[in-house]
Amino acid sequence: MRYSKIIVAVLCASMTLASCVKEPMREEITTPSDGESYAAGEIFVKFTPEVASVIEESGVVRSNSTRSGVNSVDEVLDLVGGFEISRVFPVDPRHEERTVRDGLNCWYIVRYSNDYTVEEVSRRFAQLGEVQKVDLNRTVKRANTRKAIPLSKAEYERMQTTRALQQPFNDALYAKQWNLENDGSLFTKDDMIKSLVGADVQVVEAWKKSTGDKSVVVAVLDEGIYVKHPDLEANIWVNDDEDGSLNEDKDNNGYKGDRNGYNFVHDMGKITWNDYYDSGHGTHVAGTIAAVNNNSIGVSSIAGGDGSAGSGVKVMVCQIFSGNISTGLYNVVRAMKYAADNGAVVLQCSWGYVSGAANEYDWGEAGFASEEEWIAGSPIEKEALDYFINNAGSPNGVVEGGIAVFAAGNECAAMAGYPGAAEYCVSVAATSADFTPATYTNYGPGTTISAPGGDQDYYYNYHNPETKAYGDVGCILSTLPEHISESGYGYMEGTSMACPHVSAVVALGLSYATKLRKHFKAKEIREMLQAAQNTTPIDSYMKGYKIYSRYVADMGPIQPMQLPLAPFKGEMGSGQVNATKFLAAIGGEDVGVAMHFPNITIKVGGSVAVAPAAYFVGGESLTYKVAIADTSVVTCEESGDKLLFKGLKSGATTATIEASNGEKHSFNITVRKSDGWL
Repeated sequence: MRYSKIIVAVLCASMTLASCVKEPMREEITTPSDGESYAAGEIFVKFTPEVASVIEESGVVRSNSTRSGVNSVDEVLDLVGGFEISRVFPVDPRHEERTVRDGLNCWYIVRYSNDYTVEEVSRRFAQLGEVQKVDLNRTVKRANTRKAIPLSKAEYERMQTTRALQQPFNDALYAKQWNLENDGSLFTKDDMIKSLVGADVQVVEAWKKSTGDKSVVVAVLDEGIYVKHPDLEANIWVNDDEDGSLNEDKDNNGYKGDRNGYNFVHDMGKITWNDYYDSGHGTHVAGTIAAVNNNSIGVSSIAGGDGSAGSGVKVMVCQIFSGNISTGLYNVVRAMKYAADNGAVVLQCSWGYVSGAANEYDWGEAGFASEEEWIAGSPIEKEALDYFINNAGSPNGVVEGGIAVFAAGNECAAMAGYPGAAEYCVSVAATSADFTPATYTNYGPGTTISAPGGDQDYYYNYHNPETKAYGDVGCILSTLPEHISESGYGYMEGTSMACPHVSAVVALGLSYATKLRKHFKAKEIREMLQAAQNTTPIDSYMKGYKIYSRYVADMGPIQPMQLPLAPFKGEMGSGQVNATKFLAAIGGEDVGVAMHFPNITIKVGGSVAVAPAAYFVGGESLTYKVAIADTSVVTCEESGDKLLFKGLKSGATTATIEASNGEKHSFNITVRKSDGWL
């Protein structure tokens, strides 16, 4: 997927309300070139904190308005035919304090008359002392991924046979998922061997430690997911504070009806997946992460549990694509913040800019060539991504901060695309079933790690002679919406498919840390994931060349092509993701810290519920006793599997909680008059 880019004004001087118009210190605006794509009649404007406060007082924060309440800003709105100004990120009282701290409350989207160009309007706002930054609502396009190849019902029945291995789960199609367990038998023909034992994500041994925990949430920023799919429904995230009503925001987080996530394309809680032009991409990605394991149907997944209660990570739907409707950066950045604010700790992003090293003849204008260029050219995206990385998770939970995982890109370019190429993200290249790089994958600078992504052009000579169709073999088998595949399953390929393998392994590692009651910083998790000693080495396979038939699924076998492998040596990240090694690292004695019952802050007359089992190893089978030093300040009572603390008066007190195994934690309780935002 390709974003267009623009370097926008960056105002560096300190500004006040009195300095309505002045000559700002800024970089020169680079106007869009032909072919760059952005929403006409819209720009993002980041105001100074002082001006944002004035706009907030005018009532624009909670509803759209035609005016800001700031004279100089409204003068520009009048000049350009401005008809709407609204805050980009809705108010969520639970997290408004950190939203203000990180400056996201200062971002507004301004909509204006199409009689004016984005260059004209950007320049006018950039000249205001009240403005810090200006950005474009660039059009976000899908990755260049071929359509899903559906699995027919007849083929589904035929494929329910096993290879020469003992399946860890009873899922019907497990034997065809070489990406999960590769015994080397699937792609061998005469003297051709394109499958190697162990060329997978090494998850079978990892499953002995964890199969996924329901407390770990992965936000999938993609097409809508078929949330009623029988192999996914049990592992779809549910916002218990919403009842499915699309017209009410019952949890007051700024989004109506967000029961399973949010449809940012259509600005509604209802998730869509059955548009005529939908590819099934989001559903396919979700299946790799968290299809329900051990339920006798369909596929297995990396972190989908073992069929027992409480197992399997949850997938939060952050829909940023729908059919052939163009989506913009407005939807992307809101989805990133939504994920952090609503409990996701892993951001799954199978999209990104075209590589800065891409062949412009094939791909048009190349994307950002450096991290500095991306930061300057996409400030609102950078700030939203920073917000997720810094604020997801909890200092009292299994991980503090979030892990953002991106596809490296499909342009066969010697550089990963942004944002994933940024140093604090994970960028995933794609491999085949013999450890060789997929013929389309990006590699080189910015690439963090590799994972199975499929390679139909490479496996064309293993096609099914009965169907006489090319393209299914060598790809990744996963879930699909039933309007695309009658069986509910099918194949896709790309770094888009490699990416969820890594997201899922991260989620599996966090699930194991949850079991161990260990706490990590997000940076620690990211570093352990990509450490060379925790991956499968693949550089020894980067020699000679591989033969493939380009676009075989569309045109059939044509003149074979050669892909030299030497350029990929040392350029596919630290190695191929290895779940077994990663979970072993999570369990190491010298990493992470033991979780501790948290300090509690309550408002007078309010209450806070805490599940004590989350802080003691094997906590679900223990009982607990709480002792509070000053019960005139706060009281505690049992409420199901939680402890309910009730604030009686302003003050502070110490307390202890002792488990039936003898483990004891001390903590502090503070009761104050207000816990809301001002």
